[in-house]
Amino acid sequence: MTQYNPFHLAFPIRDIEETRKFYQELLGCEIGRSTDKWIDFNFFGHQLSAHVKPEELQQAKSNEVDGKNVPVRHFGAILEWDAWHELADKLKAHGIDFIIEPYIRFKGEVGEQATMFFLDPSGNALEFKAFQDREQIFAK
Repeated sequence: MTQYNPFHLAFPIRDIEETRKFYQELLGCEIGRSTDKWIDFNFFGHQLSAHVKPEELQQAKSNEVDGKNVPVRHFGAILEWDAWHELADKLKAHGIDFIIEPYIRFKGEVGEQATMFFLDPSGNALEFKAFQDREQIFAK
C-alpha cells in the first residue's frame, strides 16, 4: 500500500479545555504545542491545530449522501477495522450523539467501509472510517 504523508489542519474552537478533554481523553490524541489561544494534537498521525475563534464556528450544512445528511464540512481519520469498532463502542458508552450512527456502507461492494459522524464540543463535524481492505480506500 502507498505510504501517505501526514496532513495539517487548523480549525476553530470555542474553548481550549473542552477541546483538550474531547480530543485527548475521548479520542486518545496526544497534545503537542499549545498556548491559551491554540492547541496542537497528534490526530492519528496527523497534526490538528485547534484555534480559539468562536466567531468562526459555523452551523454545519449537510448534503444528502445515501439517504443520510452528511455534514459538508468535516474531517476525520481512517482507522484499522478493529480500532474503528472499539472507538464506536467507546463513543456510545460516553453518550456521544451521532449525526450518523456507526454503520457499514457499500456492504459487499467495492469500497465497503465502516463510517460514523459526530460533533466535537465546538460543533466541528468528524467522520471516522475503516475499510476491511485498505487497498480499497481509493477504489472506484
